[in-house]
Amino acid sequence: MPEFQVFFSDHASNDFNTLFASLPPERPYFATGVPGSFHGRLFPNFSLDFVYSSYALQCLSKVPEELPNKNSAAWNKGRVHYASAPDEVAQAFTTQFAKDITAFLDCRAKGLVVGGLMVIIMPGIPNGIPHSSSLTGGIFDFLGQCLMGMAKEVS
Repeated sequence: MPEFQVFFSDHASNDFNTLFASLPPERPYFATGVPGSFHGRLFPNFSLDFVYSSYALQCLSKVPEELPNKNSAAWNKGRVHYASAPDEVAQAFTTQFAKDITAFLDCRAKGLVVGGLMVIIMPGIPNGIPHSSSLTGGIFDFLGQCLMGMAKEVS
Protein backbone atom coordinates (compact mmCIF):
# COMPACT_ATOMS: atom_id res chain seq x y z
CA MET A 1 0.00 0.00 0.00
CA PRO A 2 1.43 3.43 -0.89
CA GLU A 3 2.16 5.86 1.92
CA PHE A 4 -0.09 8.87 2.24
CA GLN A 5 -0.73 11.77 4.58
CA VAL A 6 -4.04 13.07 5.94
CA PHE A 7 -4.37 16.74 6.90
CA PHE A 8 -7.00 17.66 9.50
CA SER A 9 -7.80 21.36 9.41
CA ASP A 10 -9.68 23.38 12.02
CA HIS A 11 -9.41 26.65 13.89
CA ALA A 12 -6.27 27.05 15.98
CA SER A 13 -8.35 26.79 19.17
CA ASN A 14 -9.36 23.21 18.29
CA ASP A 15 -7.93 20.53 20.57
CA PHE A 16 -5.86 18.62 18.02
CA ASN A 17 -4.41 16.45 20.81
CA THR A 18 -7.83 14.91 21.47
CA LEU A 19 -8.28 14.33 17.73
CA PHE A 20 -4.92 12.59 17.40
CA ALA A 21 -5.53 10.50 20.54
CA SER A 22 -8.77 9.21 18.97
CA LEU A 23 -7.03 7.92 15.83
CA PRO A 24 -6.19 4.22 15.69
CA PRO A 25 -2.56 3.65 16.74
CA GLU A 26 -1.95 1.24 13.85
CA ARG A 27 -3.12 3.38 10.95
CA PRO A 28 -1.87 3.14 7.36
CA TYR A 29 -1.38 6.92 7.00
CA PHE A 30 0.40 9.90 8.52
CA ALA A 31 -1.80 12.45 10.31
CA THR A 32 -1.17 16.19 10.50
CA GLY A 33 -3.14 19.03 12.10
CA VAL A 34 -3.39 22.29 10.14
CA PRO A 35 -4.70 25.21 12.20
CA GLY A 36 -6.60 27.96 10.43
CA SER A 37 -9.89 28.78 8.76
CA PHE A 38 -10.82 26.77 5.68
CA HIS A 39 -12.05 30.04 4.16
CA GLY A 40 -8.40 30.97 3.53
CA ARG A 41 -5.19 29.38 2.28
CA LEU A 42 -3.98 26.44 4.36
CA PHE A 43 -1.66 24.62 1.97
CA PRO A 44 1.11 25.43 -0.52
CA ASN A 45 0.37 25.55 -4.25
CA PHE A 46 -0.03 22.17 -5.93
CA SER A 47 0.42 20.18 -2.71
CA LEU A 48 -2.87 18.24 -2.47
CA ASP A 49 -3.96 15.27 -4.56
CA PHE A 50 -7.37 14.94 -2.91
CA VAL A 51 -9.53 17.36 -0.90
CA TYR A 52 -12.55 16.27 1.15
CA SER A 53 -14.89 18.68 2.91
CA SER A 54 -17.89 17.35 4.79
CA TYR A 55 -20.61 19.43 6.45
CA ALA A 56 -18.45 22.49 7.07
CA LEU A 57 -19.04 24.86 4.18
CA GLN A 58 -22.46 25.94 5.42
CA CYS A 59 -20.59 27.69 8.27
CA LEU A 60 -20.03 31.26 7.13
CA SER A 61 -16.82 33.17 7.76
CA LYS A 62 -18.81 35.94 9.45
CA VAL A 63 -22.32 37.16 10.14
CA PRO A 64 -23.58 39.16 7.15
CA GLU A 65 -22.98 42.85 7.89
CA GLU A 66 -26.64 43.81 7.47
CA LEU A 67 -28.01 41.43 10.11
CA PRO A 68 -26.97 43.16 13.36
CA ASN A 69 -28.18 46.56 12.07
CA LYS A 70 -31.63 47.25 13.57
CA ASN A 71 -32.33 49.75 10.77
CA SER A 72 -31.59 47.23 8.01
CA ALA A 73 -34.29 45.40 6.04
CA ALA A 74 -32.19 42.30 6.82
CA TRP A 75 -32.59 42.71 10.62
CA ASN A 76 -33.58 39.21 11.77
CA LYS A 77 -35.19 40.09 15.10
CA GLY A 78 -36.49 37.18 17.14
CA ARG A 79 -35.09 34.47 14.89
CA VAL A 80 -32.07 32.17 15.07
CA HIS A 81 -32.33 31.18 11.39
CA TYR A 82 -33.47 32.68 8.11
CA ALA A 83 -36.11 30.06 7.22
CA SER A 84 -39.19 32.24 7.87
CA ALA A 85 -37.37 35.56 7.72
CA PRO A 86 -37.92 38.31 5.15
CA ASP A 87 -36.29 37.83 1.74
CA GLU A 88 -33.65 40.45 2.63
CA VAL A 89 -32.34 38.20 5.42
CA ALA A 90 -32.00 35.19 3.12
CA GLN A 91 -30.35 37.41 0.50
CA ALA A 92 -27.79 38.66 3.05
CA PHE A 93 -26.87 35.06 3.89
CA THR A 94 -26.80 34.12 0.19
CA THR A 95 -24.46 37.00 -0.59
CA GLN A 96 -22.09 36.08 2.25
CA PHE A 97 -22.16 32.40 1.23
CA ALA A 98 -21.28 33.35 -2.37
CA LYS A 99 -18.22 35.26 -1.12
CA ASP A 100 -17.20 32.42 1.21
CA ILE A 101 -17.62 29.57 -1.28
CA THR A 102 -15.71 31.54 -3.91
CA ALA A 103 -12.83 32.10 -1.48
CA PHE A 104 -12.87 28.42 -0.45
CA LEU A 105 -12.84 27.15 -4.03
CA ASP A 106 -10.13 29.61 -5.08
CA CYS A 107 -7.91 28.53 -2.18
CA ARG A 108 -8.44 24.82 -2.80
CA ALA A 109 -7.82 25.27 -6.54
CA LYS A 110 -4.41 26.73 -5.71
CA GLY A 111 -3.61 23.84 -3.38
CA LEU A 112 -4.70 21.01 -5.69
CA VAL A 113 -2.27 19.40 -8.09
CA VAL A 114 -3.24 19.31 -11.75
CA GLY A 115 -5.69 16.42 -12.05
CA GLY A 116 -6.42 16.46 -8.29
CA LEU A 117 -9.89 15.66 -7.00
CA MET A 118 -12.20 17.40 -4.54
CA VAL A 119 -15.31 16.01 -2.83
CA ILE A 120 -17.71 18.37 -1.07
CA ILE A 121 -20.64 17.16 1.03
CA MET A 122 -22.99 19.82 2.32
CA PRO A 123 -26.69 20.27 2.91
CA GLY A 124 -28.73 22.35 0.52
CA ILE A 125 -32.15 22.88 -0.96
CA PRO A 126 -33.07 23.22 -4.64
CA ASN A 127 -33.38 26.69 -6.16
CA GLY A 128 -36.91 28.05 -5.95
CA ILE A 129 -37.88 26.11 -2.82
CA PRO A 130 -38.68 28.52 0.02
CA HIS A 131 -36.42 27.98 3.02
CA SER A 132 -39.52 27.71 5.22
CA SER A 133 -40.71 24.73 3.12
CA SER A 134 -37.56 22.69 3.72
CA LEU A 135 -37.34 20.17 6.55
CA THR A 136 -34.35 21.92 8.10
CA GLY A 137 -36.11 25.28 7.85
CA GLY A 138 -39.02 23.92 9.88
CA ILE A 139 -36.67 22.40 12.45
CA PHE A 140 -34.76 25.67 12.85
CA ASP A 141 -38.02 27.62 13.19
CA PHE A 142 -39.13 25.27 15.96
CA LEU A 143 -35.76 25.39 17.73
CA GLY A 144 -35.72 29.17 17.40
CA GLN A 145 -39.13 29.44 19.04
CA CYS A 146 -37.94 27.23 21.90
CA LEU A 147 -34.76 29.27 22.39
CA MET A 148 -36.63 32.58 22.28
CA GLY A 149 -39.13 31.24 24.83
CA MET A 150 -36.30 30.14 27.13
CA ALA A 151 -34.61 33.53 26.77
CA LYS A 152 -37.84 35.30 27.75
CA GLU A 153 -38.14 33.12 30.86
CA VAL A 154 -34.62 34.06 31.96
CA SER A 155 -35.00 37.80 31.39
